[in-house]
Amino acid sequence: MKTQAVKGMLWTACAALFATTVIADDGKQDKPRPTAEQQAEMDAYVQAGTPGAPHAALALAAGSYDVKLKSWYEAGGEPVEETGTATRQMILGGRVLVESLDASMMGAPFTGHGMSGYDNVSGKYWSTWMDNFSTGLMVSHGTCNAMGACEFSGSWNDPIKKGPVTARMTSRWSSLKTQVFEMFGPGKDGREMKMMEIIYTKK
Repeated sequence: MKTQAVKGMLWTACAALFATTVIADDGKQDKPRPTAEQQAEMDAYVQAGTPGAPHAALALAAGSYDVKLKSWYEAGGEPVEETGTATRQMILGGRVLVESLDASMMGAPFTGHGMSGYDNVSGKYWSTWMDNFSTGLMVSHGTCNAMGACEFSGSWNDPIKKGPVTARMTSRWSSLKTQVFEMFGPGKDGREMKMMEIIYTKK
């Protein structure tokens, strides 16, 4: 987010520079023309900040959902099943998809907040997640295909190991109204296990 803020300030500074007017000898006001290098830099910022097809694809997920959660606490064990609701909406002029989730986990109220987007510069999708079970932030990056199936990898700081833990996430649309999210991470033996599954059904 700090990087985006710096880019935004640079863009504003460039725009202010090129918008400055000078008084010509005949008394008329003329805007100075940018050099070829300055124009190229401005074009790069415009392209980086313009929503495209990936952002339009994200917008298709906006709406209200019923959710079913399954959580596994050990490999091969029985999952704990719970329910909840979620809402998704686009912000920042169609650039970012924001999700708010209200459910329960381990018998306690569970609320989460996530953001998803596509970085025109890196050519990758990104996502963030925070919830009331933690004070940390999970950051992930990944790819999605034309059918909306995505694979992400991200990490968060584990309170037991006192360090970062990496997990992979997948999501796919099993129908026009149903999305399946799965999360896999290291079990107690260090081998990958399925940790969570969330089924989103659009209302």
